[in-house]
Amino acid sequence: MSRTPLISQPGSSSDKLSYGALPTNHADTEENVPFLNGHSSDRITNSDEPTAHPLRSHISSESLDNSKRATINGATRRKAVRDDVISVADETPEDDDDDPPDNSIYPQVRASVSASDNVAASISTPRMWLLSLLCAFLGSGTNLFFSLRYPSVAITPVIALIVVHPLGLAWDRLFKRDEDPIEIFEYGILVKRVTDRTSIPLLSRLRRWLAQGRWNEKEHACVYISSNVSFGFAFATDVIVEQVKFYKQDLSIFYQIALTISTQILGYSFAGLTRRFLVRPPSMIWPATLLSTAMFTTMHKSENKAANGWRITRWKFFLVVFFGAFAWYFLPGLLFPALSYFSVVTWFAPQNVVVANLFGTSSGLGLFPVTFDWAQIAYIGSPLLTPWWAAANVVTGLVIIMWIVAPIMYYKNALFSAFLPILSSSVFDNTGKPYDVSRILTPDFLFDHEKYEAYSKVYLPITYALAYGVQFAGLSALITHTACWYGKEIWQVSQQSVKRGSADSASYQSIDSSRRRRDLNGKTTSDNVSDPSVEAGIDTSMQTEDVHSRLMRHYEDAPGSWYLATFFAMLAIGIFVVEYYPIYLPWYGLLLALGITAILFIPVGIVMAITNQHSSLYLICQIICGTVFPGRPVANMVFTTYCYISSAQGVKFSSDLKLGHYMKIPPKLLFQVQTVATLVSSFTQIGVLNWMFANMPSLCSPDAINGFSCPLARVHFNGSILWGVVGPHRFFGRGALYRPLIWFFLVGAIAPILIFAIGRQRPLSSVWRKINLPVLFGSLSWIPPATGLNFSIWAVVCFVFNSVLRRRKPEWWGKYTMTLSAALDSGLAIGVVVVFFGFVFPGLMKGFSWWGTEVYKQGCDWHACPYKTLKPGETFDS
Repeated sequence: MSRTPLISQPGSSSDKLSYGALPTNHADTEENVPFLNGHSSDRITNSDEPTAHPLRSHISSESLDNSKRATINGATRRKAVRDDVISVADETPEDDDDDPPDNSIYPQVRASVSASDNVAASISTPRMWLLSLLCAFLGSGTNLFFSLRYPSVAITPVIALIVVHPLGLAWDRLFKRDEDPIEIFEYGILVKRVTDRTSIPLLSRLRRWLAQGRWNEKEHACVYISSNVSFGFAFATDVIVEQVKFYKQDLSIFYQIALTISTQILGYSFAGLTRRFLVRPPSMIWPATLLSTAMFTTMHKSENKAANGWRITRWKFFLVVFFGAFAWYFLPGLLFPALSYFSVVTWFAPQNVVVANLFGTSSGLGLFPVTFDWAQIAYIGSPLLTPWWAAANVVTGLVIIMWIVAPIMYYKNALFSAFLPILSSSVFDNTGKPYDVSRILTPDFLFDHEKYEAYSKVYLPITYALAYGVQFAGLSALITHTACWYGKEIWQVSQQSVKRGSADSASYQSIDSSRRRRDLNGKTTSDNVSDPSVEAGIDTSMQTEDVHSRLMRHYEDAPGSWYLATFFAMLAIGIFVVEYYPIYLPWYGLLLALGITAILFIPVGIVMAITNQHSSLYLICQIICGTVFPGRPVANMVFTTYCYISSAQGVKFSSDLKLGHYMKIPPKLLFQVQTVATLVSSFTQIGVLNWMFANMPSLCSPDAINGFSCPLARVHFNGSILWGVVGPHRFFGRGALYRPLIWFFLVGAIAPILIFAIGRQRPLSSVWRKINLPVLFGSLSWIPPATGLNFSIWAVVCFVFNSVLRRRKPEWWGKYTMTLSAALDSGLAIGVVVVFFGFVFPGLMKGFSWWGTEVYKQGCDWHACPYKTLKPGETFDS
């Protein structure tokens, strides 16, 4: 297949292309435009008449040099006839250009992702790199700074997505000129400028270098991906805080950098080496990425088709919802917080413990699912991005485990739970008070068994204990569910890789034509959006190809050797860190941590890719390390970081690789973007952290200025004590109070096999095919800190939009749902920042109080009252 560089005309009003159909208003000319949405052109002709159409100059440089000149808007141009156009499929002129026959079978993907590609778009430009590095620097540093504060605030990547768009447009307006020469881009990189001038002043050369290409959705996507991989504060920085502030260790800068970089980048290796399983298959839709693609479409496209009578453009719709969400947040987030904690049932009986347990929003089970705060609704993720069948699994687990089993056990005082709050993120002692870890440690932060026996065992609220149980079940279910439903496909794809001797040589089959059909007018259409057989996760094929995979064949893939080299480099750094520094984790402990990630990475990625629900390995990593290496709290922290963060970061990287797949970003360039952003953010966060160590007195203490008490680091420190010092055997060992929870492992391992045995004999529309036990069990790991309200209201909203509205108003759902989610998230994100920095941080709201700020704090829901109480000096385990 010929890969000819294409030309971008920077002086045009737009470089946005839709390689599917030429605009209808082009009677006087036919442009040399390659079709990349499943169509090709055998001949391309040009009119002798000039045109100002934005598609006017996408012709090969080779043909350009052999053609005669023509002038368009003052820009020099050449006529040509191309015989070497890029062809991806046979010409099929009878098919709809916007909906080729191998378009995605998933309606949410078709609604958000273009089935075409602009191969001439600029990507690797000074504009893109500067904005990417700026976002990585500012976002990562800011988020690290505020991660050590309570209350905290986070700058989300969605904010960067919104803010950089006007910056990109302003950049073009500042540097671009109509008389600039034609630019030729190949794989997003400038390869040639067509100009007659031989002598150009230095300042003009600098301006033209800065003005490369034109701001477009691909550059926008790269900046967003840079933000996405860098904005979250590195988990390793929490380990460093704990070592410096709580364990009083003196750490060198090199150790901090090595630990941070190795833990952050190892995940990228897992993501890159599993692309054929998690990125390329059409069935791996990654719902969260669709929000971003919908945003890019909204900001960069001007198409506007009527949807169930609604004619407002996506961009106008986004702006209306965005400003509405931003303005509304001032009520639940600042002036009227009772709208957020809308536990109205408890307001009528504030001291009634049972009412607070069942209907509360702070420490209750949330049986009254009403709130007016999008932050509460989307706490576990936007409900608009999760398929309803997946949400149904989540809410089924909630009802069975948290709304039926938990109350029964609680009111029967199982595991002494009635003496504790029914729901809390704290652990407790035998008096019902939060557990004081300092009382079981020596001055050197070592476990003191005598103090432990004299003080108390550790007790968990019933929902906390059940959350551990369902996480155990979710882990084993993750393995057996993946083996049953995807094992054959994974094995076949792996064999194909071995036979070809390459990790990158994909072998795809055409998309199943039976999944698409023609309507009465002969137009290719997809199955009805309400057809359950087109849901992600119901179709388990990993070897089919859709239009997006096929269009990506135009770009050279990033070799698997790049990811392997990255893995071994980071592994070497990691081994040096654990062996040279006083961590007390042997090198084979690091290999064990990465081995756990390697085994579970594909199952975790599959669940996230099809349901938008992340299965966390955090708890199991802590428990395994506490079992294998007992009495080593620092080792437990570092082991958990390498095990958990390699998986979590890898899943995030896989999501970004899928976003790059949807946006048609050249894989080699995407590798560079992700790696550079991760390195910049790692160095930035280490710099900010050490500045805080040196310049903020009493950091991470109760007396810290302005609330910089390091709450997250303290929680993780307590976890390292509980699992690294007290040890899992005191929780789950022989004779231990919580040992029965171990049986959840067996339940999780067997149940998916039974579901598979029944479901595989049923049609795709069968409810048995929609039962996903890793989601049903694993999603409840959010409890705590999430409450029942966060799940119940989330499920209600998901049902309204992704079930009812999708069936009754499919066109509206397809056009506006992802944009609505993006606008609500964006308005909330900006609103949180403005409220925090504009009102809370300066102290402007001190003394502001009225009924709407206090009513939800008056009763047992807010104060987490236990069902049973003790007299002073009593203990419930005596």
